[in-house]
Amino acid sequence: MSPTRRDVLRGLGLAALATPLAACVTTGRDAAPSPTASASAAATSTNNPLGVDATRRLEVVIFSGGNGDKYAVDLHEAAYRRAYPKAEIKHVATQKVGTQLRPRFIAGDVPDVVNNSGPEALDLQSLVQEGHLADLTPLFEAPSLAFPDKKVKDTLVGGAYENSLIDGVPRVLQYTVAHRALWYNAKLFEAKGWAVPRTWAEFNALGEEAKKAGIALFAYPGQVGPFYQLWNLVYSAAKVGGNKVIIDIDNLADGAWTAEPVRQAVAAWAQVQKDYGDKAYFGLDHTQTQVKHLQDKVLFYPCGSWLENEMAKDRPDTFEYAIAPVPSITAADALPYEAIMIGVSEAFFVAAKGKNPQGGLDYLRMMLSREGARGYTEMTRNLTIVNGLVDGLKLTSAVNSAARAQEAAGKNTITDARFETWYKELFDHGQTQTNSVMAGRVTADQFCENMQRKADELKADSSITKQTRTV
Repeated sequence: MSPTRRDVLRGLGLAALATPLAACVTTGRDAAPSPTASASAAATSTNNPLGVDATRRLEVVIFSGGNGDKYAVDLHEAAYRRAYPKAEIKHVATQKVGTQLRPRFIAGDVPDVVNNSGPEALDLQSLVQEGHLADLTPLFEAPSLAFPDKKVKDTLVGGAYENSLIDGVPRVLQYTVAHRALWYNAKLFEAKGWAVPRTWAEFNALGEEAKKAGIALFAYPGQVGPFYQLWNLVYSAAKVGGNKVIIDIDNLADGAWTAEPVRQAVAAWAQVQKDYGDKAYFGLDHTQTQVKHLQDKVLFYPCGSWLENEMAKDRPDTFEYAIAPVPSITAADALPYEAIMIGVSEAFFVAAKGKNPQGGLDYLRMMLSREGARGYTEMTRNLTIVNGLVDGLKLTSAVNSAARAQEAAGKNTITDARFETWYKELFDHGQTQTNSVMAGRVTADQFCENMQRKADELKADSSITKQTRTV
């Protein structure tokens, strides 16, 4: 039975997110300055708590990926225009954030708001070291537009603020709640009479059945999107060994990548790829692979909860998105089968050296308004980090499925991996190594050794600011 909207609201609220996402970040140096109080700032007031110059231009860069960029134009930029009708808004949509913006940051000609997502996302740690990321404290302390009697910080799901911290300072707004696991076609499973596998033995048995039907058990995009499978490897390792596996990886702990849970997870997935996968998918990008998934040529696809919206135009009526946890790899896994990764994603930041940082902060506040957040959910089929705004919305099969999975997981949630943004060089190296191990060019042991070597190299580099977390 599908959950009610109130069930979904409760299931996607504070409790399940607070523990796995809370973090403590420290560093041995002073944080770079964030000049958000520039000469362009106007006087603050009840109606203008962030001191926005009502006539100053605002430039917004949006990653036009699975969620497109229409939401920014029709919702958030429209709200800003209504609030400041004399201010020009420059909208830039791109699928190559790094390629387009890196030269501008070097030259000092930076936009005001950046949606830093996609395969070419900018290295946030490097931007922090050069003083490019504004301190978002004024935003989090400002009155909420959705709940005027509360501060913005007090209206968000647990973990949203903690995930904003870099060097102990809030610098990035993760806008959406994300569920990352295995997606499948519920209608196909019903038609075939197949049960979603709970153990690795059942996963393999289903692989044999799927092979008879000419269907690959599993696939990921090897060209654009190998990080989907890198996430999958790391989350699977956490299932085997507990969340400490990911915490150790993020902390660059000695032997974190060569730990037995990581080796077991990598070996298990390499075996599934060898026995039931198709190497042809290594040459495809994410959209091409996801179309094959919709055509029932692939049973399970590792991705986040933005998937349904990304493929909305291509999804046939015969396909109903549903999410499944990764099957238990061993009988002694530290986390139960129901454990699933739940976190926050879709990063936005304000450029500290932009021409309108105050406007950028207020733009983010408008994103967190009732109109901005609910409208985003309606347009993109993704839940935002603002609590209490789900009632009355018509939710899709994917969102309902994610809510049921989250309810089943309870407190058994897999924490998010932070090395993706803390040490982007390590994350990029991981994508290359993922393709290598899944293609059989290296063994699981070699994958672990190669990742550990890179992690040790970064740990020994004194020019790289180190981050730590305890939970």
